[in-house]
Amino acid sequence: MMTTPPSAPAPAGDEELLEIPLRDEVVFRGALIDVSHMTVRLPNGRDALREVVRHKGAAAVVPVDAEGYVTLVRQHRVVVDALTLEIPAGKLDHAGEDPTACAHRELEEETGLRAQRMELLCPMITTPGFCTERVSLYLATGLTRHGIHPDEDEFLRTVRMPLAEAVARAARGELPDGKTALGLLLAYARLYGLAPMK
Repeated sequence: MMTTPPSAPAPAGDEELLEIPLRDEVVFRGALIDVSHMTVRLPNGRDALREVVRHKGAAAVVPVDAEGYVTLVRQHRVVVDALTLEIPAGKLDHAGEDPTACAHRELEEETGLRAQRMELLCPMITTPGFCTERVSLYLATGLTRHGIHPDEDEFLRTVRMPLAEAVARAARGELPDGKTALGLLLAYARLYGLAPMK
């Protein structure tokens, strides 16, 4: 299917930076993503190809308990062949789903925790060079424990540590997942002010 996407108005002074979409053709439809070839008009008048990964979006949660501990999820990410420590997260069930509802669902599924308060920290664009994915990052507090029930294809283990330790590990590059590093830093800043870097 080929479409011509609308162009957004440029903020004053930025007109010379804009790429104007001309055509957008879906070349792959998958279970999690679609891929399209977008032809754009560059500021210099030439045309160029942009490969675009289209994603429904996701939510991710920094759950911090009354003792100042965060619960992370350890899992194998086969795509990068690494065992990672990440904040609980998951994709929206459908485009337009309320990210807060997704955050509550994923928190309970992956950690067995429920939150009395779910506070939006920020929306994050993960890879704007080629992907439309936006992840809403939340701080979850007022936690109570319930049963963990991950998806059938999820194999993970929870790890609980002081939030300050997790932030320091992220600052040292030991937690390289982008949403996790940003979420931890923002949660610490929201709760305590300036985040520790050592």
